[in-house]
This record gives sequence, C-alpha cells and structure tokens, in this order.
Amino acid sequence: MKFNCLLSLLAVTFTVAGCAKKESALPLMGTWELISATTTEKDTTFSTFDPSHKMIKIINPTHFAFLNHAISPGKDSVANAFTAGGGKYTVADSNYTEHLDYYIDNKWENNTFEFVINIVNDTLIQKGIEKVDKLGIDRVIVEKYKRVTQSADL
Repeated sequence: MKFNCLLSLLAVTFTVAGCAKKESALPLMGTWELISATTTEKDTTFSTFDPSHKMIKIINPTHFAFLNHAISPGKDSVANAFTAGGGKYTVADSNYTEHLDYYIDNKWENNTFEFVINIVNDTLIQKGIEKVDKLGIDRVIVEKYKRVTQSADL
C-alpha cells in the first residue's frame, strides 16, 4: 500500500512539474514585427528604428530570418534598400543566440549574437551585444517586436 501511494505521489509530482515546464517555455516561434530599436555605443544611446521601413523576424523550430524594406519606396536606390539575413539559433531559458549564416553584407556572416529575451503576451524584447570585429562594431542593441497575427481574411 505504501509503495502504491509513493508511486501515485511521484506520478502527480512529475505531472505537475511537466505542466509547469510547458507553461514557462517561451512562445518564441512565429512572425514578429519590429516596433522599436535602440543602440548603445560607448556611452550614447540612440534610436535605430526607422518607421519608414518594415522589418519582420520569422522564427521556426531551428532557424530565424529577418527581412527589412521600405514601406513606400522612392526612386532613390538607398531609400529602396532591402536587407535580409538568417541562420540557426539556440535558446535556453531566456538566452537566445543567433548564428548568422546569411546576410546581404557577408562581413556580418559567421558571427554569433547573444541576447537575453523576454516575451510578455504578444511582445518580444531582445537585448544583447552586436559585435563584428571585421567592421569594428561593438554595441548593445535592444529590439522590441510585436507578434504578427494571421488575418481572419486568410
């Protein structure tokens, strides 16, 4: 009888622990739209968010990709600039690491960027160091994304 009670108690404990783990898992996969961005270089912090552009980040179980383009492109090729990149990522708790395999400027490729992420409801905030030795870049970035939801019309 004592053995059966012990087994029942263990089963309940593992069930509760399994449920708690599922609830605490970050709902990272999906499509995210950039809504704000700041960069800190040395002691100066400034916004890098450009409201004339739209940027999305797509995260699936193994890879991420980001796409950025002008909302209302002009005739100037600089204003029409399109950027994109992606690669593999790892995530452990709130530590999210991007391994950039593809980018429009290959000097950025084969770099790893480590972030701490926080997801609250439909908002993803990632903060980390963006360092590319080849380009002399060493800065802290904070990006805030809003989850893109599928339209009822689709």
